[in-house]
Amino acid sequence: MAPLMNETEYEILLIWDEDAQVWIAQNGDIPIVLENGSLDLLMEQVRLAVPEILELNGKEHEAVYLDFTTKRRAKVLA
Repeated sequence: MAPLMNETEYEILLIWDEDAQVWIAQNGDIPIVLENGSLDLLMEQVRLAVPEILELNGKEHEAVYLDFTTKRRAKVLA
């Protein structure tokens, strides 16, 4: 869904780090890098952190939507 004029969308990329055994959240438009072993908990961390990060960086909006995209690479053959 495309945002309305007073709405902003941010795509949050959630990448699995096999070595550290954590999910990492990143976004190129806002300075966010968070990690957690639980995907659900990480998404909640991001949801709570984004408004504060936007405010601290002078990027306030009426409505903000987060689109979460996950990426996990799995080796199936040696």
